[in-house]
Amino acid sequence: MLLPCPGRLLDLTDPVVMGILNTTPDSFSDAGRFATLEAALEQGRAMAAEGAVIIDVGGESTRPGARPVRVDDELARVIPVIRELAAELTTVISIDTRKPEVMEAAVAAGASMINDVNGLRAPGALAAAAALGVPVCVMHMQGEPGTMQTRPVYDDVVEEVYEFLAERIEACLAAGLREDQVIVDPGFGFGKTVAHNLRLMHGLERFAGLGVPLLVGVSRKSMIGTLLDRPVEGRLHGSLALAAIAAMKGARVLRAHDVGPTVDVLRLTTAVARAEPDNRG
Repeated sequence: MLLPCPGRLLDLTDPVVMGILNTTPDSFSDAGRFATLEAALEQGRAMAAEGAVIIDVGGESTRPGARPVRVDDELARVIPVIRELAAELTTVISIDTRKPEVMEAAVAAGASMINDVNGLRAPGALAAAAALGVPVCVMHMQGEPGTMQTRPVYDDVVEEVYEFLAERIEACLAAGLREDQVIVDPGFGFGKTVAHNLRLMHGLERFAGLGVPLLVGVSRKSMIGTLLDRPVEGRLHGSLALAAIAAMKGARVLRAHDVGPTVDVLRLTTAVARAEPDNRG
Protein backbone atom coordinates (compact mmCIF):
# COMPACT_ATOMS: atom_id res chain seq x y z
CA MET A 1 0.00 0.00 0.00
CA LEU A 2 1.89 3.04 -1.30
CA LEU A 3 1.02 6.72 -0.89
CA PRO A 4 2.57 8.92 -3.63
CA CYS A 5 3.58 12.15 -1.91
CA PRO A 6 5.59 14.71 -3.92
CA GLY A 7 9.23 13.74 -3.61
CA ARG A 8 8.52 10.64 -1.56
CA LEU A 9 6.60 7.39 -1.87
CA LEU A 10 5.26 6.37 1.53
CA ASP A 11 4.99 2.64 2.20
CA LEU A 12 1.92 2.00 4.36
CA THR A 13 2.23 -1.78 4.34
CA ASP A 14 2.96 -1.43 8.05
CA PRO A 15 1.29 1.26 10.17
CA VAL A 16 3.08 4.59 10.60
CA VAL A 17 2.73 7.59 12.91
CA MET A 18 1.44 11.02 11.94
CA GLY A 19 2.63 13.50 14.55
CA ILE A 20 0.17 16.21 15.59
CA LEU A 21 1.57 19.75 15.54
CA ASN A 22 -1.06 22.25 16.67
CA THR A 23 -0.04 25.88 16.26
CA THR A 24 -3.28 27.13 17.79
CA PRO A 25 -3.48 29.01 21.09
CA ASP A 26 -6.56 26.99 22.12
CA SER A 27 -5.61 23.38 21.38
CA PHE A 28 -7.46 20.99 23.71
CA SER A 29 -4.34 18.89 24.31
CA ASP A 30 -1.36 21.22 24.02
CA ALA A 31 -2.82 24.40 25.55
CA GLY A 32 -1.02 26.62 23.05
CA ARG A 33 2.47 25.26 23.80
CA PHE A 34 3.44 25.35 20.12
CA ALA A 35 1.77 28.61 19.10
CA THR A 36 5.11 30.37 18.48
CA LEU A 37 7.27 29.60 15.45
CA GLU A 38 10.28 28.56 17.51
CA ALA A 39 8.27 26.20 19.72
CA ALA A 40 6.48 24.67 16.73
CA LEU A 41 9.74 24.05 14.86
CA GLU A 42 11.35 22.48 17.92
CA GLN A 43 8.37 20.15 18.34
CA GLY A 44 8.35 19.26 14.65
CA ARG A 45 12.03 18.34 14.77
CA ALA A 46 11.49 16.28 17.92
CA MET A 47 8.63 14.33 16.36
CA ALA A 48 10.67 13.60 13.25
CA ALA A 49 13.54 12.37 15.42
CA GLU A 50 11.14 10.10 17.33
CA GLY A 51 9.96 8.43 14.13
CA ALA A 52 7.00 10.40 12.79
CA VAL A 53 6.64 9.64 9.09
CA ILE A 54 4.14 12.50 8.66
CA ILE A 55 3.83 15.76 10.61
CA ASP A 56 0.33 17.24 10.53
CA VAL A 57 0.40 21.03 10.99
CA GLY A 58 -2.85 22.69 12.01
CA GLY A 59 -3.75 26.31 12.70
CA GLU A 60 -7.44 26.01 13.60
CA SER A 61 -8.73 24.10 16.59
CA THR A 62 -11.46 21.58 15.81
CA ARG A 63 -12.13 20.60 19.41
CA PRO A 64 -15.79 20.47 20.46
CA GLY A 65 -17.12 24.00 20.77
CA ALA A 66 -14.27 25.59 18.80
CA ARG A 67 -14.97 28.76 16.85
CA PRO A 68 -13.89 29.23 13.21
CA VAL A 69 -10.59 31.00 12.52
CA ARG A 70 -10.14 33.63 9.81
CA VAL A 71 -8.13 32.58 6.76
CA ASP A 72 -5.43 35.20 7.37
CA ASP A 73 -4.95 34.10 10.97
CA GLU A 74 -4.72 30.45 10.01
CA LEU A 75 -2.20 31.21 7.27
CA ALA A 76 -0.06 33.24 9.67
CA ARG A 77 0.06 30.30 12.08
CA VAL A 78 0.89 27.48 9.68
CA ILE A 79 2.76 28.76 6.63
CA PRO A 80 6.04 29.76 8.37
CA VAL A 81 6.09 26.42 10.21
CA ILE A 82 5.45 24.41 7.05
CA ARG A 83 8.01 26.35 5.04
CA GLU A 84 10.76 25.80 7.63
CA LEU A 85 10.00 22.14 8.36
CA ALA A 86 9.62 21.21 4.69
CA ALA A 87 13.00 22.78 3.90
CA GLU A 88 14.73 21.09 6.83
CA LEU A 89 13.17 17.62 7.16
CA THR A 90 12.56 14.67 4.86
CA THR A 91 9.38 13.91 6.82
CA VAL A 92 6.12 14.39 4.91
CA ILE A 93 4.42 17.61 6.01
CA SER A 94 0.61 17.56 6.05
CA ILE A 95 -1.69 20.57 6.34
CA ASP A 96 -4.67 20.09 8.65
CA THR A 97 -7.28 22.50 7.29
CA ARG A 98 -10.78 22.83 5.89
CA LYS A 99 -10.08 25.93 3.81
CA PRO A 100 -9.05 25.78 0.11
CA GLU A 101 -7.02 28.98 0.43
CA VAL A 102 -4.95 27.42 3.22
CA MET A 103 -4.53 24.19 1.27
CA GLU A 104 -3.11 26.08 -1.71
CA ALA A 105 -0.75 28.24 0.33
CA ALA A 106 0.42 25.27 2.41
CA VAL A 107 1.28 23.12 -0.61
CA ALA A 108 3.09 26.08 -2.16
CA ALA A 109 5.09 26.36 1.09
CA GLY A 110 6.09 22.67 0.99
CA ALA A 111 3.21 20.60 2.38
CA SER A 112 2.74 17.36 0.46
CA MET A 113 -0.52 16.12 1.96
CA ILE A 114 -3.93 17.56 2.93
CA ASN A 115 -5.84 16.40 6.02
CA ASP A 116 -9.40 17.75 6.08
CA VAL A 117 -11.71 17.00 9.01
CA ASN A 118 -14.58 18.27 6.87
CA GLY A 119 -14.01 15.69 4.12
CA LEU A 120 -13.35 18.32 1.41
CA ARG A 121 -16.97 19.51 1.62
CA ALA A 122 -16.32 23.26 1.96
CA PRO A 123 -16.94 25.27 -1.23
CA GLY A 124 -13.87 24.96 -3.45
CA ALA A 125 -12.02 22.50 -1.20
CA LEU A 126 -12.41 19.44 -3.42
CA ALA A 127 -11.46 21.33 -6.59
CA ALA A 128 -8.43 22.83 -4.85
CA ALA A 129 -7.23 19.47 -3.57
CA ALA A 130 -7.63 17.86 -6.99
CA ALA A 131 -5.74 20.70 -8.68
CA LEU A 132 -2.90 20.49 -6.16
CA GLY A 133 -2.49 16.77 -6.84
CA VAL A 134 -1.25 15.76 -3.38
CA PRO A 135 -2.68 12.94 -1.26
CA VAL A 136 -5.74 13.81 0.80
CA CYS A 137 -7.26 12.43 3.97
CA VAL A 138 -11.04 12.83 4.13
CA MET A 139 -12.67 12.49 7.53
CA HIS A 140 -16.21 11.90 8.74
CA MET A 141 -17.68 14.54 11.01
CA GLN A 142 -21.34 14.86 11.96
CA GLY A 143 -22.09 18.57 12.20
CA GLU A 144 -19.51 21.31 12.84
CA PRO A 145 -16.88 21.57 15.61
CA GLY A 146 -18.98 24.17 17.40
CA THR A 147 -22.01 21.90 17.67
CA MET A 148 -20.90 18.37 16.77
CA GLN A 149 -21.13 16.97 20.32
CA THR A 150 -24.67 18.22 20.86
CA ARG A 151 -26.50 14.89 21.00
CA PRO A 152 -25.13 13.15 17.88
CA VAL A 153 -27.43 10.37 16.66
CA TYR A 154 -26.86 7.34 14.41
CA ASP A 155 -28.93 4.28 13.57
CA ASP A 156 -25.74 2.32 12.79
CA VAL A 157 -22.62 4.39 13.29
CA VAL A 158 -20.24 1.98 11.52
CA GLU A 159 -22.37 1.67 8.38
CA GLU A 160 -23.26 5.35 8.24
CA VAL A 161 -19.63 6.43 8.54
CA TYR A 162 -18.64 3.79 5.98
CA GLU A 163 -21.24 5.04 3.50
CA PHE A 164 -20.16 8.65 4.00
CA LEU A 165 -16.51 7.82 3.37
CA ALA A 166 -17.39 5.72 0.33
CA GLU A 167 -19.26 8.72 -1.09
CA ARG A 168 -16.33 11.04 -0.42
CA ILE A 169 -13.94 8.65 -2.17
CA GLU A 170 -16.22 8.69 -5.20
CA ALA A 171 -16.33 12.50 -5.07
CA CYS A 172 -12.53 12.65 -4.96
CA LEU A 173 -12.23 10.33 -7.96
CA ALA A 174 -14.83 12.30 -9.90
CA ALA A 175 -12.88 15.50 -9.20
CA GLY A 176 -9.71 14.01 -10.67
CA LEU A 177 -7.85 12.54 -7.72
CA ARG A 178 -6.56 8.98 -8.09
CA GLU A 179 -7.58 6.24 -5.69
CA ASP A 180 -3.98 5.88 -4.47
CA GLN A 181 -4.07 9.55 -3.38
CA VAL A 182 -6.97 9.09 -0.94
CA ILE A 183 -6.92 8.16 2.75
CA VAL A 184 -10.01 7.98 4.98
CA ASP A 185 -10.54 8.76 8.66
CA PRO A 186 -13.71 7.65 10.53
CA GLY A 187 -13.41 10.71 12.78
CA PHE A 188 -13.31 9.42 16.34
CA GLY A 189 -14.74 12.08 18.63
CA PHE A 190 -16.15 14.23 15.84
CA GLY A 191 -19.90 14.19 16.34
CA LYS A 192 -19.87 10.89 18.22
CA THR A 193 -20.57 9.79 21.77
CA VAL A 194 -18.32 7.45 23.73
CA ALA A 195 -20.62 4.58 22.77
CA HIS A 196 -20.36 5.52 19.09
CA ASN A 197 -16.57 5.66 19.33
CA LEU A 198 -16.42 2.23 20.95
CA ARG A 199 -18.64 0.73 18.25
CA LEU A 200 -16.46 2.32 15.56
CA MET A 201 -13.32 0.86 17.07
CA HIS A 202 -14.96 -2.55 17.46
CA GLY A 203 -16.04 -2.52 13.80
CA LEU A 204 -12.93 -0.93 12.34
CA GLU A 205 -12.19 -3.89 10.05
CA ARG A 206 -15.29 -2.90 8.05
CA PHE A 207 -13.40 0.04 6.55
CA ALA A 208 -10.97 -2.25 4.76
CA GLY A 209 -13.78 -2.64 2.26
CA LEU A 210 -13.18 0.91 1.06
CA GLY A 211 -9.90 -0.17 -0.54
CA VAL A 212 -7.84 2.82 0.63
CA PRO A 213 -5.58 3.37 3.67
CA LEU A 214 -7.27 4.06 6.99
CA LEU A 215 -6.13 6.84 9.34
CA VAL A 216 -7.17 6.75 13.00
CA GLY A 217 -6.80 9.58 15.47
CA VAL A 218 -7.64 8.71 19.08
CA SER A 219 -4.71 10.35 20.85
CA ARG A 220 -5.72 11.98 24.15
CA LYS A 221 -9.38 12.02 23.09
CA SER A 222 -12.14 12.74 25.59
CA MET A 223 -13.41 9.16 25.31
CA ILE A 224 -10.25 8.08 27.12
CA GLY A 225 -10.86 10.66 29.80
CA THR A 226 -14.43 9.50 30.23
CA LEU A 227 -13.67 5.78 30.32
CA LEU A 228 -10.58 6.02 32.52
CA ASP A 229 -11.36 9.20 34.46
CA ARG A 230 -8.12 10.85 33.32
CA PRO A 231 -7.29 14.47 32.49
CA VAL A 232 -5.68 15.26 29.12
CA GLU A 233 -2.15 14.93 30.51
CA GLY A 234 -2.97 11.48 31.93
CA ARG A 235 -4.26 9.83 28.75
CA LEU A 236 -1.04 8.40 27.31
CA HIS A 237 -1.69 4.79 28.30
CA GLY A 238 -5.23 4.88 26.97
CA SER A 239 -4.05 6.48 23.73
CA LEU A 240 -1.46 3.75 23.23
CA ALA A 241 -3.95 0.98 23.94
CA LEU A 242 -6.36 2.32 21.34
CA ALA A 243 -3.56 2.87 18.83
CA ALA A 244 -2.51 -0.77 19.19
CA ILE A 245 -6.10 -1.97 18.76
CA ALA A 246 -6.59 0.24 15.70
CA ALA A 247 -3.37 -1.00 14.10
CA MET A 248 -4.32 -4.62 14.66
CA LYS A 249 -7.70 -3.88 13.06
CA GLY A 250 -6.15 -2.41 9.92
CA ALA A 251 -5.30 1.26 10.50
CA ARG A 252 -2.24 2.27 8.46
CA VAL A 253 -1.73 5.79 9.85
CA LEU A 254 -2.04 6.60 13.55
CA ARG A 255 -2.33 10.29 14.34
CA ALA A 256 -0.67 10.93 17.69
CA HIS A 257 0.62 13.61 20.04
CA ASP A 258 3.11 11.27 21.75
CA VAL A 259 5.13 10.10 18.77
CA GLY A 260 7.92 8.06 20.37
CA PRO A 261 5.70 5.81 22.52
CA THR A 262 3.26 5.32 19.62
CA VAL A 263 6.12 4.32 17.30
CA ASP A 264 7.17 1.69 19.85
CA VAL A 265 3.63 0.34 20.08
CA LEU A 266 3.35 0.05 16.31
CA ARG A 267 6.67 -1.77 16.08
CA LEU A 268 5.32 -4.38 18.47
CA THR A 269 1.95 -4.71 16.74
CA THR A 270 3.78 -5.12 13.42
CA ALA A 271 6.04 -7.79 14.92
CA VAL A 272 3.01 -9.71 16.18
CA ALA A 273 1.22 -9.38 12.83
CA ARG A 274 4.27 -10.73 11.00
CA ALA A 275 4.89 -13.65 13.35
CA GLU A 276 4.90 -16.99 11.58
CA PRO A 277 2.43 -19.61 12.86
CA ASP A 278 3.93 -22.43 14.85
CA ASN A 279 3.11 -25.67 13.02
CA ARG A 280 5.07 -27.97 15.30
CA GLY A 281 1.90 -29.22 16.98
